[in-house]
Formats: sequence, structure tokens, C-alpha cells
Amino acid sequence: MSSFEYDPALLARFPRTVGGVILGHGLHNGPTPPALLERYRQEQQAVVQHLGDTPLSQLPSISAWRGVFSGFGVEPTKYRSAPESLLRRLTKKGDIPSINLLVDLGNLVSIRYALPVAIIDTSQIAGSLIVKSAAGTERFTVLKESENTVEHPEAGEVIFSDANDLVFARRWCWRQSENSAAQPDTTGVIITTEAQHAGGRGDIEAALGDLLSLLKEYAGGTYTTGILDAHNLRISDL
Repeated sequence: MSSFEYDPALLARFPRTVGGVILGHGLHNGPTPPALLERYRQEQQAVVQHLGDTPLSQLPSISAWRGVFSGFGVEPTKYRSAPESLLRRLTKKGDIPSINLLVDLGNLVSIRYALPVAIIDTSQIAGSLIVKSAAGTERFTVLKESENTVEHPEAGEVIFSDANDLVFARRWCWRQSENSAAQPDTTGVIITTEAQHAGGRGDIEAALGDLLSLLKEYAGGTYTTGILDAHNLRISDL
């Protein structure tokens, strides 16, 4: 069972935060099936065509995340939000490589709405996963490092961490940890999609619906969903 929450002090600083959350159990991961892979490729082509020559910085969702990054002391063009990084990859190189079913599913929705989508394996989470400002002593294991390099977040940056101060994402929606990554044997997940821009709730509702539909079609499992904000800070299926 699992739970996810925002630190109230953090959302007092960033009151526009809207988070769509899915708590999933009994699902399956693995290679992306051909039908989903084709949908993913079609979505990439549609997004490239839709964006045209529009600078990513002019997208309301991306612009808002840049402002939030600056708000907790991070240079947003040095550390780009996850959706901006995905869209930059797509517009510059023409495609985003397939990784696995869950990651591709999340990335499909992320580029569709220009929103961060984090798919976090719950197997190593102790207690509730909380979004908060870092003290700087927490532990972050770098994703895809051969030697599992451990770092510490900067004091004040926004992190996803658990009761043991293990960090699952740094700089809010910049990068996930090795501990968080969806693996072939993943069966439990916390999935988040978050917005900071005006009108973001509508985008979150749509993205959450798309995620849930894709999960049920391709990954099976059972799900609890909710939308969090400064007035509703926690979701749990405990």
C-alpha cells in the first residue's frame, strides 16, 4: 500500500501547484507492446507538428515550471524540467527512444500536455512519499550510473523523499533516482503529473484520465487516483 503528500510549507510558497496522483498495484511492466509503441510514435509526430517553431519557453506549462525552479534557487536553463527536456529531445532529434511500457506510457502523456509525469516504483519507499524542501543531508542515487553514485541534494531544493530520507526525485521534476525507476518486474507505482500554470487543473484532469486509461489497457492492475493542491495535500490507499 502507498501514500503521497505535499509538505504544507512548500505549497504555501507555491500555491498554484496542482498534482494528479495515481497509486497503482498489481500491474505489469516489460517491453512496450507494438500497439502502444505505434501510438507513442504517432503522438511524437503530432506534437512536433503542433509545436512547429514555437519556442518551448513560450508554452504556459513550461514557462511556469521555469518560474518555480527559479523560485527555489535553481537555474531553469541549466536544470530543465522533465517535460522541457523531453520536448527538447523530440524537437531537436525527431524522436524519443522507447524504454519500457510504463516509461513510454508516461512519456506519451508528458509530451501531449507538456507536463511532468513521474512513474515511481514503490518497492523501496519507506512510509509516505513527500514533496518538500531538502535539508541537504538526504541521499540520492544517480540514475543509470554504473557505480550507483550517491549524491546529496542542495539545501532548499525541492525533492521527493521518503521516511528514511531516500530521495526519489531532485529539483521537483528534473530527474528521478535509480531507486525510483520502473523496472521490468515493477508491480507497484506512484505516478504523478503536476502543473503550475494558470488553468493547470484542467490539464491535470485530462492527463490523469489519459494515464489511467492507458494503464488499464496495457498494464492491468488496480488504481487509486486523486488531485492534490494547497487545500488537499495527501492521498493514500492504506
